[in-house]
Amino acid sequence: MTLGVAIGDKELVSSASTDIRKSLRNDVQRADSERDAAKARLQAERRYAEKAYPILTDGRLRGRRLGLVLLGPSDISPETVREWLDPSGASLSLVAELDDEVDLEALAERARGTRYEQVDSKPKLLRDLGRRAGIQMVEDGTLIGELRPALLQSLSGEFGGLDGVIVIRPESSQKDKPAAERLAELQDGIVRGLEQTGVKVVGIEPGDSDPSQIAWFRDRELSTVDNIDETAGHAALVFVLAGADGAFGRRDGAQDLLPPVVATAPRTR
Repeated sequence: MTLGVAIGDKELVSSASTDIRKSLRNDVQRADSERDAAKARLQAERRYAEKAYPILTDGRLRGRRLGLVLLGPSDISPETVREWLDPSGASLSLVAELDDEVDLEALAERARGTRYEQVDSKPKLLRDLGRRAGIQMVEDGTLIGELRPALLQSLSGEFGGLDGVIVIRPESSQKDKPAAERLAELQDGIVRGLEQTGVKVVGIEPGDSDPSQIAWFRDRELSTVDNIDETAGHAALVFVLAGADGAFGRRDGAQDLLPPVVATAPRTR
């Protein structure tokens, strides 16, 4: 009797084990199928976005001269930005990269004959110097031409005549606190100067930026795009440069993925 019960128990356990393995196998196969279907949908959506992007942005910025101001070294290249803008008809007429080593003595020397020649002994002038530089990046002027060798790491194109500006603010690599504070003052001044001109100024960053600079841009009343590494971000950039205002993308605080799509009359200078 005892032996019969034991044999019965083993058969019962074996059957249950088989059922469990079969159930788990079915669950894994179902999960794999759902994953593959999700990947296929995502790839289809990406293909759709890539095909729709040139249609949505076609000619919306035709004839407009734009600037790209890098407030430090960035992984986003000017060539990549040009590719984003290409369907819109805009030209990237200025690319200026700020030197993240702020040399007050060099700036003072280059600003000789102006009120900023004392910036090495009066660092409080740095923000206003940056503001004047930002204004003249858009409108041109004598001061920005003089400051260029001490202010910028690199320059491509010409100052002045800009219809809009794209700004990227990478995370500062400065470990020295006074140096980091000088750079922050200069960056603040430049962005406020750009915004003061009245042209559209938009701050951008990829979706994985950490820390994010969106709050910094918004504090200075710039429109923003926080997912510039996505096709939707490219479209949002064009729509903002065409006149939309706000914060767009995927981060908390973004008002929508895209601005409203409105008709934009082509513009020539």
